[in-house]
Parts: sequence; C-alpha cells; structure tokens
Amino acid sequence: MSDMIDGAGDDRTANNAVRHQYRLLTEAEKAQVTAIKDAGADFLTLLSGIGSGRELSLAKTKIEEAVFWAVKHVTA
Repeated sequence: MSDMIDGAGDDRTANNAVRHQYRLLTEAEKAQVTAIKDAGADFLTLLSGIGSGRELSLAKTKIEEAVFWAVKHVTA
C-alpha cells in the first residue's frame, strides 16, 4: 500500500474518517508508541515460530488488542 504513514508520526492524523482532531505527540510519546508496537511485533513473531492453532490465534488477537489499547492510552 503506497499511502501508508508512520504510526508514531504526526501524519497519522491524515487518514482517519472518525476522529476529526488529534493532538501532536511529544517525542517521548512517539518513542513510547514505537516501543509498544515493536514489543507487540516481537511477541507475534515469537508465537509464529511455535506453531498454529486456536489457542495461538486467540493469543495473537489479544496481543494485537493489547497493543491497540496501550497506543490508545499514549495518544489519547
């Protein structure tokens, strides 16, 4: 997808149809968002290496949800 933006950058405000205003993040907040997403990605990668199944699928969904809510906390 060619219209992707940095999830921790200020340009993240450009493609949202629901939320009409965002506050700019501090550099520390941008670093937190990046660290949260990196940790989630690392955990997903770890789980991908141990197999597949319903339990792992649920675990991956919960990791994605945890990342979402943690980022939401930082960016709200």
